[in-house]
Amino acid sequence: MDTMRDRFIATTGRLLDEDPRLAVVLAEISKDGFQQALARHPDRVINVGIREQLLIGAGGGIALTGLRPLMHTFASFLVERPFEQLKLDFGHQGVHGVLVSAGGSYDWPAGGLTHMSPGDVALMDTLDGWTVHVPGHPDEAEALVREAVAAEGSVYVRLSVHANAAARPRARSGFSVLREGARGVVLAVGPMLDNVLAATEGLDVGVLYATTVRPFDGETLRRAVAAARPDVVLVEPYLEGTSTAAANDALAAVPHRVLGLGIGRRELRRYGTIEEHLAGQGLDPAALRARIEAFLG
Repeated sequence: MDTMRDRFIATTGRLLDEDPRLAVVLAEISKDGFQQALARHPDRVINVGIREQLLIGAGGGIALTGLRPLMHTFASFLVERPFEQLKLDFGHQGVHGVLVSAGGSYDWPAGGLTHMSPGDVALMDTLDGWTVHVPGHPDEAEALVREAVAAEGSVYVRLSVHANAAARPRARSGFSVLREGARGVVLAVGPMLDNVLAATEGLDVGVLYATTVRPFDGETLRRAVAAARPDVVLVEPYLEGTSTAAANDALAAVPHRVLGLGIGRRELRRYGTIEEHLAGQGLDPAALRARIEAFLG
């Protein structure tokens, strides 16, 4: 299976052929994958080098011309390093574009903290009006990148090496209902779905699946909670607790409890594999089951 990043590069190359509005801005990362697209569209594929603030600034300038800029690099360099440019060159100027990250929370553990970004979605939450997609499979990544480019607003697509074994159909309402149950509701985001399904096998809980987390689909969550005990577990592949406020707001009229599971704030400095990091964060199936069962009681 190809990776989400592979699929993004191939899909974006085709979109450059199809959509004359689209311009791609790179900061060295993935430049080799765009060589053919650069040859075909030298005026709409721009590599600014290792200058991430310029990456976003150039994207904002391109948006002012009426084009649809797509900016790409690792999440730590796309969201965290040039955050001021995102806030000003897009939000303050009132223009829109597409951010597509690679790297996830720790796709390259040996790269260390410089290449890890568990806090990216939480940071994007401080900005107004951004749609956030978190695909769990390359097929979902392709569909969401196409959707983001065709949209008019500001969109962040978060790609990762960590992926589910199979893609899921896109739910029109936002979250997909995969299972129903009476003891509570577990919401799995993107690549966390396979581990959540394994962890909840045989448990009497509802399972929801999200590939779009902003806007937060409060309506589907409310319907799921209405059919179960109002205990909600959020399992996200980034900073734990990122969506607990959104879930609490959605359930403001219902007495409820929310547990946010994800990447902890404590820095893990032993750089193992992705699977070892999942286990170290308590996000492997065995640890998730124990944590979910302890919460549900």
